[in-house]
Amino acid sequence: MRVLVVSAPLVGHVFPLVPLAVALRDAGHDVLVATGGGALAAADAGLAVHDIAPGFDFGRIALRVFPRHPLIARAEMAGTAGTRGAGLLFGTLNDQLTDPVVALATRWRPDLVLYEPFAVAGAVAAARLDVPAVRQENALFDGRDLVRATVARLGAALRRHGLTELPAPAAALAVAPPSVATQGGWPMRYTSYVGGGELPAWLREPGERPRILVTRSTLTGPGDRGPMPAVVAAAAEVDAEIVLVRPDERSARSLPGNVRVVDWIPLDEALPASAALVHHGGAGSALGALAAGLPQLATTGPGDRRHNAELVARRGAGLALRPRDITARSLTQLLTDERLRTAAAQVGREIAAMPPPTDLVARLAALV
Repeated sequence: MRVLVVSAPLVGHVFPLVPLAVALRDAGHDVLVATGGGALAAADAGLAVHDIAPGFDFGRIALRVFPRHPLIARAEMAGTAGTRGAGLLFGTLNDQLTDPVVALATRWRPDLVLYEPFAVAGAVAAARLDVPAVRQENALFDGRDLVRATVARLGAALRRHGLTELPAPAAALAVAPPSVATQGGWPMRYTSYVGGGELPAWLREPGERPRILVTRSTLTGPGDRGPMPAVVAAAAEVDAEIVLVRPDERSARSLPGNVRVVDWIPLDEALPASAALVHHGGAGSALGALAAGLPQLATTGPGDRRHNAELVARRGAGLALRPRDITARSLTQLLTDERLRTAAAQVGREIAAMPPPTDLVARLAALV
């Protein structure tokens, strides 16, 4: 069958879709990924990719949308907007994406459309062609809520394509471990493509001291440095090896002796030899640490970061802190608190018991 995979043009949105897309391709199906911007890097996984958003600039969309909705913008920056801010942004984005996605689908004639919650343009295209649409979750929100928020702000795109509402998908794929978040659909183990980069040999084995990996957002904008400045400031007082992944220039200056720096690496390969992950609160980072069974410190911040961090903390698998509240004591707690380690390991086993993407291929093919 032919499968069109549709993602918002952002790395953090498309990379979680890649493992299933690769599984479909490896099973002999013809797969085309429709996305744009930095997410075109999905081509590095050997997938055919089509640019549906030439010149994409997410910041430009935000600057156009949020000034008209200052209260939602303020809540979005605080991480308290729920799905309202995301609905504004991605509703506007999908209003722009729908026509090119429908045009691509009309030319390419897929038998199945796989889309993520913030790429409802894929569902519109499936409805136009009368083929099954499948929603794949890639975050810790319930995708049904994200789709509702996006469609509510979609503008005229539905009307342009003869729809009064977005049809329900033929199926949905839920990746969140149930003990952390609720999502509807067939369960599928969370995995994510991590892009290029090679893992240095020293990161494949535990070091002499426990290792804390520290990452930041793949997006540029408010809070994109995440926890790095605070971690660097506290590092000298922590009995650990601390590794900054892809730090910005300011974070990499004047580092204590126990802090090392690496460029982009396959994070999933580095986690098994590490003791903890500190990150900006993104869904991919949170799910990655949960899948590895590692305690994590997720910082609260704009967008979904507060939501993700608080879900992790509520489960007991990590800490949720503002960046400025990170201290040597909180970093040490990550390494020494057995309750955090036990809960994280429990979630790791829960995710491992979920079906891998390869197990979903035949089930998806049966929809056609």
